[in-house]
Amino acid sequence: MYTTLINAQDLSKIINDSDTIIIDCRFNLNDTDAGRSAYAKAHLPKARYAHLDDDLSGKIIDGTTGRHPLPNIDEFSETLSNWGIDNSKQVVVYDDKGGAIASRLWWMLQWLGHSKVAILNGGVQAWEANGFQLTNQITSPTPSTFVPNPQSNMLVDAILVENAIETNSHTILDARAAERYRGEHEPIDPVAGHIPTAISMPFMENWTDEKLMLQKNVLHQRFEGLVQEKGIHKTIVYCGSGVTACHNILAIQHAGLGMAKLYAGSWSDWITDVDRPLRFKSQERSDKSEL
Repeated sequence: MYTTLINAQDLSKIINDSDTIIIDCRFNLNDTDAGRSAYAKAHLPKARYAHLDDDLSGKIIDGTTGRHPLPNIDEFSETLSNWGIDNSKQVVVYDDKGGAIASRLWWMLQWLGHSKVAILNGGVQAWEANGFQLTNQITSPTPSTFVPNPQSNMLVDAILVENAIETNSHTILDARAAERYRGEHEPIDPVAGHIPTAISMPFMENWTDEKLMLQKNVLHQRFEGLVQEKGIHKTIVYCGSGVTACHNILAIQHAGLGMAKLYAGSWSDWITDVDRPLRFKSQERSDKSEL
């Protein structure tokens, strides 16, 4: 059973098994049709396609939700069922961005009680680099029945984050790029800055130049001090809209430190309330020697 990462060689051994489901999560925020087009052109054998906006997110309510709110559980469970996923299946998800998008689906399945899900380490690039072929053949999945078992302790909302700030009860990690955390550059959301007390831990620093996940011991060293400060159950991760924060949660879990909590609404949800406090250029981690 694979629950965090799987490498291309190991996936090649199980990809044709009837209980292995492959999901392609490629997505580009600047061109939301690019991932679907790339999938149609070439993808891993047997793969289904999951669109971040259409399949992995719910309805956006202006001024109320962030950019990628979680979908309705029953509706999403029906989507999983239509992809052939039931509670016995081994699911493998991938993208072309080091797992930045695929980690969202990894987290969602974990959240709904399905632990047999792993990210293809290095994504579609690693698959090809290891000599394995892509295909343009689209296979129709055999529908199954996915039964959700939501893990409510994996998720927090803005109210809990506000309380955590007031009481200093949780460690809050910001997974966005450091310049967005500092409020120097905000390419997506209308307000720049970060959540008070949050510590900058960019998800892009979880991987190598080839976008392979860092070794477990390196990830452990990167996150250990922060996670152990107040405990894994009091560690919250956020990003811009609840997508790439999941990559940090994956890295923490893969390092053997447990499952941190996701603020799914993240920065784009936080700024919908003008009364919530913002911060700039404070508490950024400057010590990169342990990365």
